[in-house]
Amino acid sequence: MLWIAVLTVLAYITYKSVIKPMSYWKKRNIVYSKPWPIFGNMPALLTRTKSFVEVLEELYNEFPDRRYNGIFAFRQPQLLIRDPELIKQITIKDFDYFMDRTRQIPEQADPIFSKILVSLNGQEWKDMRAVLSPSFTSNKMKFMFQLISECAEKFTEYFGKQSKNTISVEMKEIFTKFTNDAIATTAFGVTVDSLNEKDNEFYLMGKELTNVGVARALRFFGHSFFPALMRLLRISMFPSSFTDFFRRIIKETIEVREKYGTVRPDMIHLLLQTRTGTSLKEDNRNENEIGFAVVDASSTVKTEVQYRRTPLTDDEITAQALLFFLAGFETTATLSCFMSYELAVNPDIQKRLQNEIDEALEKCNGKITYDVLLGMKYMDMVVSETLRKWPPGIALERRCLNNYTLQPEFLNEKPLIIEKDISILIPVVGIHHDPKYFPDPDKFNPERFSVVNKPNIVPGSYLPFGAGPRSCIASRFALMETKILFFHLLATLDIVTTEKTPIPLVISKKKFVLVPDEGFWLGLQQRKKNL
Repeated sequence: MLWIAVLTVLAYITYKSVIKPMSYWKKRNIVYSKPWPIFGNMPALLTRTKSFVEVLEELYNEFPDRRYNGIFAFRQPQLLIRDPELIKQITIKDFDYFMDRTRQIPEQADPIFSKILVSLNGQEWKDMRAVLSPSFTSNKMKFMFQLISECAEKFTEYFGKQSKNTISVEMKEIFTKFTNDAIATTAFGVTVDSLNEKDNEFYLMGKELTNVGVARALRFFGHSFFPALMRLLRISMFPSSFTDFFRRIIKETIEVREKYGTVRPDMIHLLLQTRTGTSLKEDNRNENEIGFAVVDASSTVKTEVQYRRTPLTDDEITAQALLFFLAGFETTATLSCFMSYELAVNPDIQKRLQNEIDEALEKCNGKITYDVLLGMKYMDMVVSETLRKWPPGIALERRCLNNYTLQPEFLNEKPLIIEKDISILIPVVGIHHDPKYFPDPDKFNPERFSVVNKPNIVPGSYLPFGAGPRSCIASRFALMETKILFFHLLATLDIVTTEKTPIPLVISKKKFVLVPDEGFWLGLQQRKKNL
């Protein structure tokens, strides 16, 4: 009889934890992607038979005539949203119901990374977003423009000296060295030269921090689904060497500046201003001047900080500087890799962009300025199309805070109550590759973002930096950094394909980031200007 009781208990546990969760959408009469037990719709990610991009696009394309459908992120039910109007409704109009993300890094997992803006929820997020928003406006980007431009000039000079003949380079490696130097000087007030000092501590830390390998993925998975066990085993999200290093850099920088009154045009200065309350107002500049891809959230999020009772602590400043680091290091390097690849395989587009660069140099007497850079229409078209075809943020996730009713709009729909704590998934990469919104989506075509064609883009269908108040706060910085880099690079050099360049580009199934298995191998050579 004992073995019958044991089997009964095991059967109940199996049903409760494995079988029952997979019937969530069926019970609600919602069409859904058929899941695997435990793994839901994500087994291909674990077996590495498909990339995350492929998984998302398949889920997006499974029910093309539906505004939404059910999926499963392992055992957790998610509602996949594909309709642009519904996306706007959730991320903007009814934002208060979907303000939070599923918290991936609890405070117990890491004391610094849990304080990063993207890890915060609720009032904590509101307070921090309000404090930080004035530091990421267009005028504040102009404040840091010269520091980044100097890094881009040094980067170009380094390869300009070597490229009398074509040199073959792995673009991800060299671009992360540029973004490392740019973010070190703008976010941490540290000057480094990663091309000449390949083993500088700042670069090694940044490379390790953004290396999302199997071990990091397992830690992330553990803290997401088994937080109590991870706390019991005392396994932190990141090794303490990371947080200790960045905390020390920030502390030393703050102490020097407060002691001597040092002012430097970087993020540390802006964050210290928020601590003292001397820079809490938005500027009047048109926020979209930086580029089409920037999300205009100004009308949907307030930036007053009057309800913030305490100033930023050193740990909070360290956390936000790390956010800046992650946005400037990995995301911008990835964007730059895809943009360089597309320019290499589309030399006619590269030549047109170089012609615009020549005109800009003539306009500003050989010394690029912030306003001239932002006035480069074709540069913005190329960057915008790169973000359309290869969005670094391939999906958006939100968590429902209170029961929310989706009203039917079509005959095949009924009212749907999205229950509290259900996760919403917006497959950005699927929408960006949908021919309904972007005809011939596999073609790299900057003309989609010309003055004539931009009005034809369906609102809610272009989401490279998210949507609504919870969009990427550092998007202006990422765009400025990318544009400055390519301005200096293409003014002097051509980017070309080599025998090692993968054509077509296929995203790796083995890695958790957007890279091809072969790497981004391209060539740099002295530019052949028109005579």
